[in-house]
Amino acid sequence: MHNYQRVRDLREDADMTQKQVAEKLYLHLTQYRRYECGESEIPLNIAINIARLYNVSLDYIAGITDDKRGLTKSSLSDIETALIKNFRKLELMDKGRILERIHMLLK
Repeated sequence: MHNYQRVRDLREDADMTQKQVAEKLYLHLTQYRRYECGESEIPLNIAINIARLYNVSLDYIAGITDDKRGLTKSSLSDIETALIKNFRKLELMDKGRILERIHMLLK
């Protein structure tokens, strides 16, 4: 399986359109489509963002392993799981605000 196939499978498993993913990755739809159908190699910085978006490892994206190695519920408390689940629903700007607030609280 090629890495572009995995990227498409991850998107489909997440019930997202190519347009939605392209927007989340701040890419033009045409460029994202090229990555997903294997017409263009996926640059490392984009692969990292894709891995973060789907909570999988870069090794999985690259086809090195079949283990997605995402965060598992067993390694997180219920409150941590709820925080992550809700954090993922936020827009990027709101995520930045949350991270700023966390940094302020940790001072």
